[in-house]
Amino acid sequence: MLVGVGAGGSPPPANYGTDVTLPAALVRRAPKVLLHDHLDGGLRPQTVIELAAQAGYRNLPATDATELARWFAESAYSGSLERYLETFQHTVGVTQSADALARVARECAEDLAEDGVVYAEVRFAPELHVEGGLTLAEVIDAVLAGFQQGTANAASNGHWIRIGVLLTAMRTATHSKQIAELAVEYRDKGVVGFDIAGAEAGFPPTRHLDAFEYLRRENAHFTIHAGEAFGLPSIWEAIQWCGADRLGHGVRIIDDIDMTDPNSPQLGKLAAYVRDRRIPLELCPSSNVQTGAAPSIAEHPIGLLRSLNFRVTLNTDNRLMSGTSMTREMELCCEAFGWTLDDLQWLTVNAMKSAFLPFDERLDIINNRIKPAYAELKAELKPEQAAIS
Repeated sequence: MLVGVGAGGSPPPANYGTDVTLPAALVRRAPKVLLHDHLDGGLRPQTVIELAAQAGYRNLPATDATELARWFAESAYSGSLERYLETFQHTVGVTQSADALARVARECAEDLAEDGVVYAEVRFAPELHVEGGLTLAEVIDAVLAGFQQGTANAASNGHWIRIGVLLTAMRTATHSKQIAELAVEYRDKGVVGFDIAGAEAGFPPTRHLDAFEYLRRENAHFTIHAGEAFGLPSIWEAIQWCGADRLGHGVRIIDDIDMTDPNSPQLGKLAAYVRDRRIPLELCPSSNVQTGAAPSIAEHPIGLLRSLNFRVTLNTDNRLMSGTSMTREMELCCEAFGWTLDDLQWLTVNAMKSAFLPFDERLDIINNRIKPAYAELKAELKPEQAAIS
């Protein structure tokens, strides 16, 4: 176990620092819900190499899967969101055909299901995949077909998973209204919402108000990348000007919490509003450390925010760049904050409550997939482990 207090000097939980840890195999089997995962950030290294060869893409920094995975991880670990985003030129570069997009979507579904994910919202930017001549609609159709095949393959291997798609617009471009219209057009075909991503500094979400106003008129769900590389103003604009249902990252909400007295954190007006309104935070610990949004996993604000009962969710962001999975993110947080199965279930239910699915479908997954599975896992714990869970 890591020793020390949580993010921002927060008091550790009662079982913090204990030698009793959750078995890794048990964490892997725990049902998981993932709300923030980028399709172009989760390719298998070998797939990148094979797709590059098929497409005649010659710019890869390595042609060995192990070396390529290492390059992505080292390049992403820069402390800069802008540098982090540069790694995507390769994954986007090799996914400019319908076959390539369908393949990476299929493999994404299979990989997430193998990791115990029962529901995932995977996002991608259609406008980044049209250099090979595809239309935006053809890009979306290919990805949806890939996810359908991947979920079927997972089911045949004994792993149930459901995937909803988020269509992402780039805040540095001017296609957000068009992407929003496609999100509405496809919302009964597998698309569950809209997202906007890209460099935050200098590109506020308010530049895309026409897209957000359209989505609200159409009763459509959307999340906004905010409070990652930029601070509280980004979060405030995403919520108060744009009306975001969720915050992509939102980690900098910690800047509005006064920890002068670690035993009595004082929430500022914005932080209190976010907590009171139960606005979900799509937190991605490993990614946040890579981009400099958090100094380390042990000091990541997720520990404090969970203890203060914000609507915290745990996510991967980009599995390739961060060399991670939902299992790994759970294990890292269990080690850093002394989390138990109860904590993991709380986070998982939080995420499912916050998903962009109809209420009855969310409730069905919570009651019939998540809670029964966690009950079985808790029953398997040794007495000394169950005592802290």
